[in-house]
This record gives sequence, structure tokens and C-alpha cells, in this order.
Amino acid sequence: MNMENNNLTPLRKGIVGVQFLFVAFGATVLVPLLVGLDPSTALFTAGIGTLIFHLVTKGKVPIFLGSSFAFIAPIIKSTELYGLAGTLSGMAGVALVYFVMSALVKWQGSRIIDKLFPPVVIGPVIILIGISLAGSAVDMAETNWVLAFISLLTAVIISIKAKGLLKLIPIFGGIIVGYIAALCFYEVDLTPIKEAPWFGLPDFVHPQFSWEAVIFMIPVAIAPVIEHIGDVYVVNTVTGKDFVKDPGLHRTMLGDGIACFLAGMLGGPPVTTYSEVTGAISITKVTNPQVIRIAAVTAIVFSLVGKISAFLKTIPQAVLGGLMLLLFGTIATAGVANMLKHKVDLSDTRNIVIFSLTMTIGIGGAVFTWGDFSLSGIGLAAITGVALNLILPKEKK
Repeated sequence: MNMENNNLTPLRKGIVGVQFLFVAFGATVLVPLLVGLDPSTALFTAGIGTLIFHLVTKGKVPIFLGSSFAFIAPIIKSTELYGLAGTLSGMAGVALVYFVMSALVKWQGSRIIDKLFPPVVIGPVIILIGISLAGSAVDMAETNWVLAFISLLTAVIISIKAKGLLKLIPIFGGIIVGYIAALCFYEVDLTPIKEAPWFGLPDFVHPQFSWEAVIFMIPVAIAPVIEHIGDVYVVNTVTGKDFVKDPGLHRTMLGDGIACFLAGMLGGPPVTTYSEVTGAISITKVTNPQVIRIAAVTAIVFSLVGKISAFLKTIPQAVLGGLMLLLFGTIATAGVANMLKHKVDLSDTRNIVIFSLTMTIGIGGAVFTWGDFSLSGIGLAAITGVALNLILPKEKK
């Protein structure tokens, strides 16, 4: 039964909205914890960004925006090169990609996406996002393999055995069980939680403009842009509507881009459409966009509770590392699945060249330097894949 209509009581809408937030909560706060940003700021920018997205899309599309995993490694590296303030300007600059793609889709339709970013390009880029973070996951897990294993095992059991909405929160479940184990068997400093105020503003940090950081970050946005398009089509299927036409894919991209810009300006990570919430919509059959907006407002309220932020900052590194072992492997697997789904022919020489060079440049740590400007990692690999796809001739059928 489709429950988009207004037959839902306000109480029911509120309960489902909070449930949707918990589905996105673990992933939304995990990204800032890994890159040194304030998790409360990430919750705030996710909530505000989602509301902006709904404003731009005329309140029609039931999508929640949360922290993007694609930017974890680039944020860490960019912070080393350009400092946090410069990196934040790079994260805000990610919005330029969304704005340009929004204009191109408005002009040419969605076929321009297929031309620029076919599966043979986006597949290896997604694989690289997961692989590039594997070392960090192991390093964090090594701080206490027992806690890492407990949190990892919890997430695996929830993913495999759980039913309904519970199946969609393996990260949140892993954090809770791992944290309880740490409290029972190891020392956890709870002083920051005791000293934190109940209510207070998130730790907003404002950017300092850096062209180098902007150019460093922009290529990484290729993967989230593709994820955005895929999620919109999935939401179409779940709701039985065509949001690509109404309000239009150009509007959903524009809304996502504005949300990314705001996040960078306030000190939060770039946001992206959350497949987990789309899965929750599919399970509950509640497709009313008002429920997503309730989840967004709840995220903002949570961001103003100082003790929540303090609690998140006391989570042991090993607990996060255990979850990352599963999560980043899952991201890499999603890249493989994307190529299998679209039946990418890796016996084709052209595809082999694109895939091979994209992977080796990304994994090998190749760096392109021109004066003071440098480009490396996922960004350089993504640009290489796009360029090769446009340059290499296709075999005539």
C-alpha cells in the first residue's frame, strides 16, 4: 500500500521520520569522525541541506541528503596539503560540478551523463574509493582488534540476519554494541560527555578560499553525481513516479549542489543522496516527502544537543575501524556490481585500457603537477577515465 497521501497522522509521520533519520545517522556522523570534522555540524548541514533540496525540487522528491563517503580520502589528503580552511573551500567548490551537470542535463537531457560517465568509467572510480580507504580502516582497527571485531561482527549480523528497518542500520548497530563493549571491558573517558552542555550550536568552521583545494576536490564529485542519478531512478521505481521529468533531474542536481555548497561553508562534509533512506521508504511504503523533511528537522535538533556530539567524539577508534573494514569493502564491491549490472565487456580492448589505467593511476598514487597545482588519487583517476572514454575510438558495430 502506498502511504504517500495525507492519511498518515502527524504522530505517525513523526515516528517514521525519526526512524528514517536513524537509518542515515550512522553513516552521516561516521564521515566527519573519520576526517576530523564536527559530527554535530554534519548533522546540521545534512538537515539544512535536505530542506534546501526539497525547496528546490518543489517538495516532491522523497530524498535525504547525508555525508558522502566519496570524499573521505580526498578530505584527509587535502587537509594535509591545504589546511582545513582551504579544504572546506574545496568541499564548497564541489557544488560547481553539480551546477554544471544540472545545466547540461537541462540543455541536453540525461543522455549527456551516459556519454561522459559510462559504467566503464564510474565502476573503477567507485572501486578506488573503497580501496583507497582500506589502509585507514586496518590502522584504526589495529588499535584494539577485540573491539574492532565486536563492532564488525555486529554490523555483519545485522546486515545478514536482521529484518525490516533494522537491516538498514548496521553501522549504527555496530557503533552501539562496540561502544557498550568498550565501556564494559576497557576504559572510555566519559568526561567530555559530562562536561558538554545539553544544548549548543555545532562547531561551525568557515572556509578560506584556495583554488588548489577547489581543483583538487572537484574531480572527486564524479562518483556522487552518478550516485545521485542512480538514486533518483531508484526513488522513481519505489514511488511509481517519474522525478526525472517532474520536477526534473536538473532540479535534483541543483538542490544537491546548493546543499554541498552550504555544507562546505559551515564546516560539514559534502552531502549526497542516501540509498539507505530510499531502502527504508521501500520497506515502510511511506513515500510522503513530508516524512523526509521531518527527518531533516530532527537531524537539526540532534545537532543542537551538545552531549550527542560529545558522545560521538568518545567512540574508540577501533570501533570505527571495525566498521570501516566492512563499509569500505562494500563500497569497492558496489563498483564491481555497477560494472556487472551494465554488462561491461572487459574482453574489449578499449574497456580494458580505460579500466586498467584508471585503476593503476588511482592505486599507484600518480601525481600530476603543474607549477603550484597538483592532482592525484581518485580525482586524477576519475579525470583519466573520463578523458580516455572521450578520446579512445569505439569499435563500429
